[in-house]
Amino acid sequence: MSARTGETVETGKNADAGGTDSAVETSGEFTFDDVAVVMGTYNEAAAVGTVLEDIDAVTDGRASVVCVDGSDDRTPEIARDHGARVIEQEPQGYGVAVRAALLSADRPVVVTTDCDDTYPMEELPRFLDLVNDGADVVSGDRISAGADAMPALNRAGNRAFALLASGLLGRRVRDTTTGMRAYRRYVIESIGWTENTGLSAELLMRPVMRGYDVREVEIPYRERTGETKLDPFAGGAAIATSILRVGFDERRR
Repeated sequence: MSARTGETVETGKNADAGGTDSAVETSGEFTFDDVAVVMGTYNEAAAVGTVLEDIDAVTDGRASVVCVDGSDDRTPEIARDHGARVIEQEPQGYGVAVRAALLSADRPVVVTTDCDDTYPMEELPRFLDLVNDGADVVSGDRISAGADAMPALNRAGNRAFALLASGLLGRRVRDTTTGMRAYRRYVIESIGWTENTGLSAELLMRPVMRGYDVREVEIPYRERTGETKLDPFAGGAAIATSILRVGFDERRR
């Protein structure tokens, strides 16, 4: 654990993190002018406005926001009204949307979140502080604090995913499927992302296995606004398959 309560620190740098872009991005301290918050959105009209208002309030309107959207409700209209850049595409799954959002970010620090109002945007300053402290990836850990707002089946599944991933990684991770993370953009650009439903796990596992400085920090988790789109059984099977595929793929590198 780091000196800051609740932070698990994984250290080490891979050669993938080097190069001109890395040197530029690691000089000086980042501010919210250097942050892009990105998300995939699908029929989240009930919550997306609140999420965007929270981002705007916490960052004083300085962070850019990118939504990759496949909705057939008012989600894209609401997002544009709140100043987000909306990229519309046909619905192809969670990972396809989030990957497109990540790769569309134009700032050196990229933060992912979900658009269902479950994640605490008030934690953004702490995530940015950790990036400025040297972290390549800051990952929000919902599970260690209890995640009482999460359905019991989902909570048990997420604990099982973390144990499975930990065995493959050779180090303990506590929340592989969180939607709230901060990345130095060169991490996103240096890795080929392959997963769809299991992208959240991949976005943690590949950086850890390539030696980037990945830190997990406990965050609160709220009950979602609106209905979930993920079937817990089919989605759980897909996530477990992704964890195994990514783990063995990285071990072969």
